[in-house]
Amino acid sequence: MKTIKKTKKFDAIKMMRTIRERISSETHHMTFDQLKIYINNELLKRKSGISGKK
Repeated sequence: MKTIKKTKKFDAIKMMRTIRERISSETHHMTFDQLKIYINNELLKRKSGISGKK
């Protein structure tokens, strides 16, 4: 029986870790109130179609 190796075109775990790392570095020294504002702004960007990619 032959095993077929597939190469990944998209790595969801890698993407999730990259996004988590970016958010953590952006919010590292924020207070709770600043964090709420940050989250609301990011959600508004997503709703308006503005990408969070840099």
